[in-house]
Amino acid sequence: MRLLLLGLWVGSLVNVSTGAAEPTPIRVWPGTPPGKTVSSALAEVDITKPEDRLIAGRRVTRISNISVPTLIVYQPTPAKRNGAAVIICPGGGYQRIATDAEGTEVAAWLNSIGVTGILLKYRVPAQEGQPIWLGAVQDLQRSISLVRSRAAEWGLNPARIGACGFSAGANAAGLAAAFGKDRKYPAADAIDQVSCRPDFGLLIYPANFWDPKTDGFNTSVPISSAMPPMFLVQNYDDPVNPLNALLLAAELKRHNVPAELHMYAVGGHGFGIRPVAGEACTTWPASAEVWLRTSQLIP
Repeated sequence: MRLLLLGLWVGSLVNVSTGAAEPTPIRVWPGTPPGKTVSSALAEVDITKPEDRLIAGRRVTRISNISVPTLIVYQPTPAKRNGAAVIICPGGGYQRIATDAEGTEVAAWLNSIGVTGILLKYRVPAQEGQPIWLGAVQDLQRSISLVRSRAAEWGLNPARIGACGFSAGANAAGLAAAFGKDRKYPAADAIDQVSCRPDFGLLIYPANFWDPKTDGFNTSVPISSAMPPMFLVQNYDDPVNPLNALLLAAELKRHNVPAELHMYAVGGHGFGIRPVAGEACTTWPASAEVWLRTSQLIP
């Protein structure tokens, strides 16, 4: 598969073939990100361990100490490109992010269906003294505005900019959809005059929508009829309570927000996008593609 990097600060496309060096990241913020963040004196670190659980026979790369959030943009081949784009938010409990099984491999799948995949490396770990989701949501809202502001230049439809998240990343994507125009940071420049609301969401085993104190929906999440269409996936045996997806789907229904929920019997948590023989939950990308097409979000 050939991937194309669109450089934000460069006017031309750079071809990236399989096996080539990773594309140059695009900084999300023009300067220091808002709020508290991990010290920039600490370098990003790969915390993957030999004893970590394998997904489809392979380890998942986990990165922490991200103080400078970045985007990496992967374009489909020109013949496949349909103008839609999805910003990908890997999971990791707001302490780390899984950059391959919930990141670059998701971008490759999106490219295969004509969608531009954009990997967001948001700030982790979350900082004390502020909501656990704040840094990630700020980075995602800024990223949506940034991508939408470059839509014409990058050959994208500004009304087809979605967000796909996994676990904590799905929480961030869902919150960005719920907050809509309510930007969670002061505008930094002209880019922040562009809408930060995603046009659709793909939330894969989402977290933090169920409130363990009340055993009900997390009422701090402002669900409204203004939310975009949502696609939800979770397993019934997920240790991150499956009520996260079930209760969110119920709230979306109450507010007449179009949504599709896939609740699989087994598969646990953190399976990403890698296909595993005999595990129905890992077929979710095929269902997501059908949903995107029948919802007319992609041709």
